[in-house]
Amino acid sequence: MGNTSETGLDLTVLRGLRTPSAKAGPAAIGAILTRIEAHLAAHDGYVAFSGGKDSLVVLDLARQVDPDVPVVFFDSGLDYPETYDYLTELAHTWRLDLHRIPTDPPLLQALADTGLWDHTAPTDATAAAVDLHRVLITEPARRAHQLLGPGELWGVRADESTARRHLYTRGGRREGTITRTDGTIAYGPIWDWTTDDVWAHIARHQLPANPVYATLRTLGVPAQQHRLSHLVDGGHLDRGRLTWLRRGWPALFEELADALPRIRHLS
Repeated sequence: MGNTSETGLDLTVLRGLRTPSAKAGPAAIGAILTRIEAHLAAHDGYVAFSGGKDSLVVLDLARQVDPDVPVVFFDSGLDYPETYDYLTELAHTWRLDLHRIPTDPPLLQALADTGLWDHTAPTDATAAAVDLHRVLITEPARRAHQLLGPGELWGVRADESTARRHLYTRGGRREGTITRTDGTIAYGPIWDWTTDDVWAHIARHQLPANPVYATLRTLGVPAQQHRLSHLVDGGHLDRGRLTWLRRGWPALFEELADALPRIRHLS
């Protein structure tokens, strides 16, 4: 994830030299590893790995406890092409026990089926019949838990959004563990870390970050918008995601626009 500024300074090196915050320092890491070990012992489960920076740090921490911890990639079929190559290479290099769980139907098909992305399609009740939450989250998670157990380690952090902050603080929960209605018991080891904490850990331990981040920096995408979620999912469209997609991956954008014509008017 090398990143050299206009002055010639390697920002990756600078991040690695930064003194860790109290939440991400040696003492805190020790406590996190103890909790990860207890979580896996009590609930089994897996590390949910998206290919993004946060889940990379969680995967690194979990592997310090159990190098063979199961890793699940929920494959929507609509991630950056580099993410798929990155995942394959990382699985080989780190010898991951990787499980790919595809959405059914693939996200692109699910979006097209709503009719909302084609301005020529008639308006009807089709959209109500497509439950994207079920397609993207509920059903893939059910299959993962059926295979590997109810536990989950994930990289969701409280400072990413108001909704995620409430997720961790609702009902007085402030220690990073969430119990969902489907029986999932999710622990976010870095739930209270900042973005700077995450990048500093990656730099300090020389973890291989997804190359999509370098492309986003080259395009001038603001750092707070470096989120590696689905290429198109209906969320955060007001933050220019489709514009960056069109500039950085023009051929891919055009292929998607053939299936979802409305994205040309939103980019």
